[in-house]
Parts: sequence; C-alpha cells; structure tokens
Amino acid sequence: MNNPILQFGTSRFLQAHVDFFVTEAARRDPSKALGKITVVQTTASADSRARVDALRSSGRYPVRIRGRRRDETVDTTVECDSITEALHANDDWPLLIERVKHDVKVIVSNTADAGYALFDEDRADLLDGRHTPRGFAAKLAVLLHARYRAGAAPITLLPCELVSRNGDTLRDLVIGVARGWKVDEAFIGYLTKNCVWVNSLVDRIVSEPIQPVGAIAEPYALWAIERQAGMVLPCEHEDIVVTDDLAHYERLKLLMLNLGHTMLAEIWRTRDGAPDMTVLDAMRDPAWREPLEATWRDEVLPVFAALGKHDIAADYLASVRDRFENPFLVHRLADIARNHDEKKLRRFQPVIDLAREMNLDIEQKRLHDALNAR
Repeated sequence: MNNPILQFGTSRFLQAHVDFFVTEAARRDPSKALGKITVVQTTASADSRARVDALRSSGRYPVRIRGRRRDETVDTTVECDSITEALHANDDWPLLIERVKHDVKVIVSNTADAGYALFDEDRADLLDGRHTPRGFAAKLAVLLHARYRAGAAPITLLPCELVSRNGDTLRDLVIGVARGWKVDEAFIGYLTKNCVWVNSLVDRIVSEPIQPVGAIAEPYALWAIERQAGMVLPCEHEDIVVTDDLAHYERLKLLMLNLGHTMLAEIWRTRDGAPDMTVLDAMRDPAWREPLEATWRDEVLPVFAALGKHDIAADYLASVRDRFENPFLVHRLADIARNHDEKKLRRFQPVIDLAREMNLDIEQKRLHDALNAR
C-alpha cells in the first residue's frame, strides 16, 4: 500500500472536507490529487471503530451536500473513494511506523479539542516503537523520529484542528515532547527544518453522520492554507485557497460567521427564546433578523471597509446568509449559546478593538451592549 496521504481522525468533518476534496480532484484530473489516503483511528470510540470497519469493508462512502447557494437549493450525493486503507493506532502501530518511514508525503489531522493534550505516561522508551503513545503529539514524535532515522524525504504536516496557528502550535508541542525525551539535537533540527508545519483554517458545517460511514454537509467549504516553501498539498481544489494572509480568512470567519451566530444567541437569551429555536427560524423572523443585519451593516462592515476589504467582506457575508438560511440544517441557538460569555468576548471584542485602533466614528452599540450584558 503506497498511500502518500496519512490522516489522523475518522470524523465526519474530515470525510466531507479533506477526503471529499481529494475524491473530487482525482475524478476531475488524476494529476490534481497526490494519491490515496490512509486513515488512522486514534481513540477508543465505538463509532470510530465502526467507521474503520466500514471503510475496510467497502472503501467507499457517501457525502450528501445539502443547502443553499445563491438562491438555489443544492441536494446532491458524492460517493467518495479516496480512502483505501483504515488503521487503528493501537492495533496497527508497527505498520503505521513503516508507512511513515517509507510512503507518506503529507500528514493531515483533526483530533478534536483533546487532540493536543500531553500525558505524563508518554515517555522516551516509546521511541523503540513497540508501544503506542497516548497523546497525538507523542505519536507524531515517535513516527517522525522513525522517519528521521530512515533518512526519508521531508514531510508536510497539515493540522485541521480549530486552533489559531495550528501548524506552529503542533510543531512546538512535538518539539517539546522530543526535548523532554532528551533526543539528540539533530532530530530537533529535523523537526524544525525538514518537517513543513502548515497553518490552516477549515470552514464547513458537517451537520450529520451517515451510518456507518459518510456525512451530510453544507455546500460552502473553505480550506485556507498559509503558503510555505516546500509544502506538499493533498490535492488542488477550488475550495482550497493558498494564501500569504491567513489572518484575513480567520478575521472574516470570526467577525462575520462566528459573530453572527453569537449575536443571534445573545438575542435568543435576552428574549427567552424557545429551547428548540434554530438559526433558520431566526433568519425567517424579521424581529430577530433585523438586529443581526444591523450589527453586520453598521458595526462590522465599516471596519472591513476601513481595512480596504469591504467588497470581499460583503461577498463573504452573502455566503454566510446562505449558510444561515440552509433549510436542511438544524442548528439550535441553545447549542450556539454554550460558553456564551467566553464566545462574546472572543468574537465581539476584536471588532471593537479594530474600530478603536483605526479611530472609526461608529457607535457599535449592539456589540457593546451585548458584552456588558450578563
């Protein structure tokens, strides 16, 4: 098995994002895809095990794209076939080490919130490869050490976790683990210079799984990847953007999409909205939609205009409206309102700070009132 793409995580998000992109790219032009994918289950989840078993059995799974795109309803299914090998880290660790030593050119991951946790039980004796480390960073330290000792070519790592500067963050974690194990400095140099750690931003709502493997996702998708010398990508696709300004895409998502969700949640909390009220319900009710639209129009778009990004932001906002009005997506405001105070601070304060830094003459009353409310 000579799969150049190794993927940590079997989630429905990766199925409908990275794996979906590779499938589409290869079907349009085989030269636009790097090759096939080996996926690795890293948890003890029964659902993940079922996905691995299903992938081993058939090698195909459906992704159903449902939603709105510029006044059109989209409802189509793509049979994905980019995954040809499915492993379990605990069961197949020696085989996984061999794959990384010889075959792999790109490592992709989405290990969820706990993926970057470190564990005291992960110690230097794991470098012998006989036992599987518990933490993801420790797993990478062992795998990359084996690759380093084998003298293999440079490798690209593309984490998809929703962590700011995710490539830099993962690199520093792996180097920290390696230093804790007292490895030689040449390996630290290899991690720093021969491994290409890429920062990226992923954006797609993947609303439901299809059992035992497959997913339902919205039409909108973005994988914004920060350009780096020597990096290798899994494929070329219209929804993959290679950029020198990743912060621009992060700002759009945070201050338009995320801010919009949290503003609706703020209105829902203030008005004691129904427990089952959804984003779509709010968008279809002028009494809820108008204050959101006013926030975007009067308090957010002027900031992008001052940054010289008005037209880009307005176009992105049109896609956000499509996503909020997705008739197939059940996105409850009660779910969005979890950790609400923290989300308000993270999503509202930056746009207020930007307006102040640029001395803009805008009141931003709704954002200020929401931050001051308890």
